[in-house]
Amino acid sequence: MSIVVTGATGALGRLVVDALLATVPAGEVVAVVRDKEKAAALAARGVELRIADYDRPESLAGAFRSGDRVLLISGSEVGKRVAQHTAVIDAAKAAGVAQLAYTGVLGGPDADFTLADEHKATEQVILGSGLPYTFLRNGWYTENYTDNLAPVLEHRAVLANAGEGRIASATRADYGAAAAAVLTGDGHLNTAYELSGDTAWSLTEYAALLSELTGEEIPYRNVPAAAHQEVLVGAGLPEGFAPILVDVDEAIGRGRLAGTSGDLARLIGRPTTPLAETVRAALPAA
Repeated sequence: MSIVVTGATGALGRLVVDALLATVPAGEVVAVVRDKEKAAALAARGVELRIADYDRPESLAGAFRSGDRVLLISGSEVGKRVAQHTAVIDAAKAAGVAQLAYTGVLGGPDADFTLADEHKATEQVILGSGLPYTFLRNGWYTENYTDNLAPVLEHRAVLANAGEGRIASATRADYGAAAAAVLTGDGHLNTAYELSGDTAWSLTEYAALLSELTGEEIPYRNVPAAAHQEVLVGAGLPEGFAPILVDVDEAIGRGRLAGTSGDLARLIGRPTTPLAETVRAALPAA
C-alpha cells in the first residue's frame, strides 16, 4: 500500500508531499506527475514517481495499485475538470484503491457559484463509483490574495465586488496538512470535511491590515461586478476566467466562503495560520 498524490508538482501537491514526508517514510509516498523532470526534486527525496496525465486516460492505468490511498487534487483547467477527474476515478476504481480523497470546495453540494460546479459534479462521480472516499472541501486560499499583492501595492487599493462578505481563508500549507492527515490516519472514510480558517475576515479588514503593515493608505474599493471584470481582463486575466472570479466575489458577499466549522484545525491539530502572518511574510522587504 502506498499513499499516492496526483498533481504532486503543483502548488498544493508539493505541500501535501512535504506534510506526508514529515510523518511517513519516503518509500510509502508516490507522486503522480506529468513531467518527470519537473518532479526531480521529489524523486531526490525518495518519493516514487508515476507518470500520468489527466488528459490521457490510458496513462492512468498504471498510476494506482490495489490498496493505495489516493489524493485526487482537482485540476486547474476550468471546463475540463469533470472529464479529467472522471478518468482518474475510473483508474482508481479499476486498481481497487482503498481510499480516494478529493480536494473540492467549501459547501459541497450547497455551493452556489460557478467555480463550484465541477467540484460538485466530481463528488457525484466519486459517490457513483462506490470507492471509499474522503471529501476535502477546501475554502479559499489566503494566497489567492497574498500572491497578488503587487498590483494592490502599486495602485494602493484592494479592488473587488465582494461587499462586506467575510472569508474564512487558510493557507495552502494548512490544507496540505489536512490532506496528509486523512491519508495517514484512520476514521476518515466516507466522510466530508468542510475546511476553512478559524477566523473569517472582510476585505475592509484586509485593506486595513495592509495599511498598517506598509504604512501606506490602502483602502478597499467595492466596485460593481461589471467594472471588476473589466479591470481583471485589462490586467491580463483570460476573458473566460474573469467572470468566474467575479462570481466568486459575489458568493463571498453572500457569505458562501465565511463558514468556520473548525474541521481544518481539528484535522491538523493546531490553529490555522492567521491572515496577518501570511500577509506579513508576503510583503516585500523594506
